[in-house]
Amino acid sequence: MVLAVSNSTEKTVSNKDKEEIISKIADRSAIVGVVGLGYVGLPFAVEKTKVGFQVIGIELNPKRAAAVNAAKNYIGDVDDAELTQAVENGQLIAVSSFDCIPDLDAIVICVPTPLTKNLTPDLSYIKSVTEQIAPFLRRGQLITLESTTYPGTTDELMRPILETGSGLTQGIDFFLAYSPERVDPGNQRYTTKNTNKVVGASDPDSLEVVTYFYQQTIDRVVPVSSAKAAELVKVFENIFRSVNIALVNELAMLCDRMDLNVWEILDAANTKPFGIMSFYPGPGVGGHCIPLDPHYLEWKAKEYNFNTRFIRLAGEINRSMPEYVVHKATKLLNYQGLATSKAQILFLGVAYKKDIDDWRESPAVQVMQLLQREGAKIGYYDPFVPFLTVDEHPLMSAKDMDTAIAQADLVIITTDHSQVDYGAAIGLAKAILDTRGITRKLADPDRKVVLL
Repeated sequence: MVLAVSNSTEKTVSNKDKEEIISKIADRSAIVGVVGLGYVGLPFAVEKTKVGFQVIGIELNPKRAAAVNAAKNYIGDVDDAELTQAVENGQLIAVSSFDCIPDLDAIVICVPTPLTKNLTPDLSYIKSVTEQIAPFLRRGQLITLESTTYPGTTDELMRPILETGSGLTQGIDFFLAYSPERVDPGNQRYTTKNTNKVVGASDPDSLEVVTYFYQQTIDRVVPVSSAKAAELVKVFENIFRSVNIALVNELAMLCDRMDLNVWEILDAANTKPFGIMSFYPGPGVGGHCIPLDPHYLEWKAKEYNFNTRFIRLAGEINRSMPEYVVHKATKLLNYQGLATSKAQILFLGVAYKKDIDDWRESPAVQVMQLLQREGAKIGYYDPFVPFLTVDEHPLMSAKDMDTAIAQADLVIITTDHSQVDYGAAIGLAKAILDTRGITRKLADPDRKVVLL
């Protein structure tokens, strides 16, 4: 199959430059730079060392850089032994400056792309990194962006900065591409290596080089016709999840009005062997993708005078779930004759998903904020998260789950960690609000549990 690629230049990069970098990639003499050693960058860097590449991580947080150089792991998806081996063998080092850029053959950018408080894209990290790379850029280098962003970022933001700052031209002097990260923290089945990798570039030589580069590490690489297409692939993947989660969240609120068990409805619907996928409601959406990424496309679509109604509505529904949880918690407390301001509430699990230590954008924290502002005394137990901050107030996980449950007026299950004994929790608690449906098949003779 011949893939059509938009060619923005009449000339192309010299065969010598392309052949040289491909040869270096093939014999592992290419030096790989990874900018940002977070949950995407560090696993990727370690994976590259495992197939023989020398990797230099550029991490502007000096504490993280020092941790890497000391082989101290801070990312759950990285194997301690693999990190230690990479560091001790000299295949992975971390630095906190861009002085090494001329020595690199491939530069992979894995920096955050948050939203502003007005839900607009914040590309300041990408812009800053690109500006710092540009003066050091030389002929024949590959630059690939992995950060989630709106379609057009690679071509419309990065390319002009790189070309102006270096005096070089994409497609003639250097290679530029986009390849979205597909990291799923805590997933034991799909890792960096065996998760299909989409790549896109807006000139054919860049696409050829970036495809070959990722093929050395990833089992299957999927090329698309442009960087913009690859960028849209990424945001669509998370929009798909956001919309479907919003659908079941809305169904949960309707079932509550109709006095029906949403978990029963969904479990039965999911027995259909075709035409349906499993999605379940929850206290909201968290993490680095679903709460943020859809708004990148929503914002970009306005440039084309297009209103992405599904994306906007899904975001509104999902963002309303923490308040809905607070509403149900207040009702449960009232049944006990307690005002929220007098209640002691324990949260079971605060990570944004099960069996990980990441509480970024966690809906549990959002619910905690709302209840704390109502005067409730808040505590939590999470075996993965030893401490966190709620409205600038530091909290530490309870040391003993059983004691904490017994002392609480209400327990709210906000993360369904595998190692928590929920049967024991039911026995000890005065009342439980289960927002994850993890207790729905457990014995509850005293009817202590209310499902979302």
